[in-house]
Amino acid sequence: MKPTKAGVIGWPIGHSLSPVMHNAAYKHMDMDEWSYDANAIPPDVLKHSIKQFMQHMYVGLNVTIPFKQEVIKYTRPDAIAKAVGAANTLILPRNASTNTDVAGFINDLTAHEIDPHGMKVVLLGAGGAARAALYGLTQAGADVAIVNRTPANAFAMVREMDIDVKVLLHDEAAQWQPDLIVNSTSAGMTPNVDSSAWAGELPAGVTVYDMVYRPATTKIMQQAESQGSRAINGLGMLVRQGAAAFEIWTEREAPVDVMFAAAQAELDKDTSNDQ
Repeated sequence: MKPTKAGVIGWPIGHSLSPVMHNAAYKHMDMDEWSYDANAIPPDVLKHSIKQFMQHMYVGLNVTIPFKQEVIKYTRPDAIAKAVGAANTLILPRNASTNTDVAGFINDLTAHEIDPHGMKVVLLGAGGAARAALYGLTQAGADVAIVNRTPANAFAMVREMDIDVKVLLHDEAAQWQPDLIVNSTSAGMTPNVDSSAWAGELPAGVTVYDMVYRPATTKIMQQAESQGSRAINGLGMLVRQGAAAFEIWTEREAPVDVMFAAAQAELDKDTSNDQ
């Protein structure tokens, strides 16, 4: 019997949008035997839990904070996951792992008609999401500079990934005049909506891409828009990384528009509850 269950693991799992996205896709595709759930997994039982999911006929799992780097130890990572040093998608029948955050991010840039090739990009952060963005951007031919609150962590990421990019301080990054700023940190995420990943004025004409999608318009995005610059949130990246995982597990083309609409509808509930 072929596995038809999937899910997402994290600690805590919070209000994940992945179940509504994937279950909406299954319903749209008349895949009635398929289901997707969210699972809060304590860090000390991660290895055991992965084995349990395999035994309970799960075809795959998405992986979120804090497990994206840890799961590499307990699975067989593909070339992308190895290069990134983090995985967000497990293919359980093969105990394999990959990173669809890379495709999700780059595909969403493409959807917004942004071609990173030749662009000067400042990447804010040095965590698992930053690793995916760094790999995708450098593979696409961007000139990347990393800014992190703790520069030593940025240097460690660059060294571990063996990618030749700059590590700059905030003031140096502003003077570098980037075309694109990508925020991969949690700054500005609900409930800390008044914090920004960028202090002071943004470089003129820069596009801001914030991986945060709660709230829909973060502080750094407000800064960009107030200066007449373009700002994009991370909902498209979330949807597109999920769509890539859907296609791996089901071997069918993902209904991206359906997944996007389901995720947006769930976010709209948050907004209405706040009012």
